[in-house]
Amino acid sequence: MTQDPVRRRLLLKLKKYSFLIAMLPLALPALLLSAGTATDLINVFAWGVPVVVFGLIPLLDVVLGQDALNPDEQSDVPHMNSERFYQVITLGWVAAFAVLLVWAMQVLASGVFTVPGAIGWVFSIGIVGGLGINVAHELIHKDGTFETRAGGLLLALVCYGGFKVEHLRGHHVHVSTPGDASSARYNQSLYQFLPQAYGRNFLNAWRLEAEKLRRKGRSPVSWHNELVWWYGISLLVLAGFTATFGWLGAGYFLGQSFIAFTLLEVVNYLEHYGLHRRMLENGRYERTLPEHSWNSSYFLTNVFLFHLQRHSDHHAFAKRRYQVLRHHDVAPQLPAGYASMVVLALLPPLWKKVMNPRVEAYYKGEEHQLSEEPGGSKDTRRSGTHGDISTAVPGNEVRSV
Repeated sequence: MTQDPVRRRLLLKLKKYSFLIAMLPLALPALLLSAGTATDLINVFAWGVPVVVFGLIPLLDVVLGQDALNPDEQSDVPHMNSERFYQVITLGWVAAFAVLLVWAMQVLASGVFTVPGAIGWVFSIGIVGGLGINVAHELIHKDGTFETRAGGLLLALVCYGGFKVEHLRGHHVHVSTPGDASSARYNQSLYQFLPQAYGRNFLNAWRLEAEKLRRKGRSPVSWHNELVWWYGISLLVLAGFTATFGWLGAGYFLGQSFIAFTLLEVVNYLEHYGLHRRMLENGRYERTLPEHSWNSSYFLTNVFLFHLQRHSDHHAFAKRRYQVLRHHDVAPQLPAGYASMVVLALLPPLWKKVMNPRVEAYYKGEEHQLSEEPGGSKDTRRSGTHGDISTAVPGNEVRSV
């Protein structure tokens, strides 16, 4: 299919407009509010966003199937990179989310919800904000100042401005090693991982920014520190909501922020669970390869998340735009899309039952590494290849690396 240029370009054109599905979360709260009002079930529909994202989308993933289509590097990628359509979607997401954040607070303040409904409404807006962090993730990796600042602004609206610094200068450097707070160890539960991720990522961001400024001869406590700006914006927005809506406004803004960045960290948990880079004889870790990220090829979740599930290609080529990220057969594949795997991660016994055999199969012949910190020791590197996870775990179509 991919060798037929005409058919490939037709499919890429169809996929181009499929990315508009990623705008759906921004419209969901209003649609659900209308449905709730019409049916007199407004407090039930207030919980609708997580039901759609983690209930309906996984079902549709199964129906619509997987997508391994890659653009041709010579004939497709240059043209796709130059199309403004893809950029407009992500930048439009930032502006639309800012509007949604204020509108949703006005709805909450109107008193239409009971307490359970209000909690569901904040939870729903928080899920949208978590999906927004994925948009910010796309933007902060770009070279243009406008895009990176737009990404920073979106992160500030969910009180997670430190992600802009830590992700770029921390996670991408130390991914799948003990030095990375966003890489989950083998057999580590989500609830063990989250406290570590919250604290270490926040502190790492300030440490990295302070080191950068000191190298330039500047004080970390100054307006040159970009974290001062991003967290300053968060404080201003919090103050604005509090001044306008009182303690309800403060609780709403902080509550949706907590849900948003928690969803981000849950996704971080599943993206690198149990995978690690080996330490070489020279004391350095092997370079980041496709086998250091879990991937998923389910079509709907991929367009819904701007190709986030093609995570291996992103780590190999961090500035590559979402529309041209590639599927890699050699990357370890999750048994379902990210939406399904988030739900699975919330249930540690079930998560370990599904994922631990996949990790163990991937390191077949190197099982001793699974009891060690990610990265192993200097003598853990062996000749040959990883075990073939596709033969060890039925139904997983991944070739050995």
